[in-house]
Amino acid sequence: MKKGSKIGLIIGAIVAVFVIYGFSTYNSLVSREADVESQWATVDSKLQRRYDLIPNLVNSVKGSMKQEKEVFGDISEARSKMAGAKTVKETSEASGEMETALSRLMVVMENYPELKSNDNVKTLMTQLEGTENRISVERDRYNKAVKEYNVSIKRFPKSIIAGMTGFDEKEYFEAEKGAEKAPEVDFSK
Repeated sequence: MKKGSKIGLIIGAIVAVFVIYGFSTYNSLVSREADVESQWATVDSKLQRRYDLIPNLVNSVKGSMKQEKEVFGDISEARSKMAGAKTVKETSEASGEMETALSRLMVVMENYPELKSNDNVKTLMTQLEGTENRISVERDRYNKAVKEYNVSIKRFPKSIIAGMTGFDEKEYFEAEKGAEKAPEVDFSK
């Protein structure tokens, strides 16, 4: 074999390895991105469940709590923000506001013993509690998928393929700022 054809074969083999690596890397990034999107769909479905439960809960307690208009207004406003959220960040912020409003509702409901004995309210509260737990679990799973994806697109040499093919970093589903603090409830209003 001639020296020129050996060099050509070597160069061809090297190019083939890079092409195969590029396709393999691209496919693994597509798979990770699909994982993130799938997890987001799961989080979104749990948030929708909470969104659907809240009107039933509010309607069940509204008659007994007529003077608590501010709490109901906060819940209504948070629901509106959830409905209009388009990005992960907007959804995360709206979800945090909803959690705060629901926490305030729970605290205020403590002043109405007749609600504690209402079977409909008990059932809705149990469903809401279960939904909140599911949201928490799915949010954690989503954030884990985002972490794996983001790390994957930042690692060299995958970062080169990711940059060339348009894979961008994904947003985490973060708690609203101040969510680690208990909500303030003013009973003097």
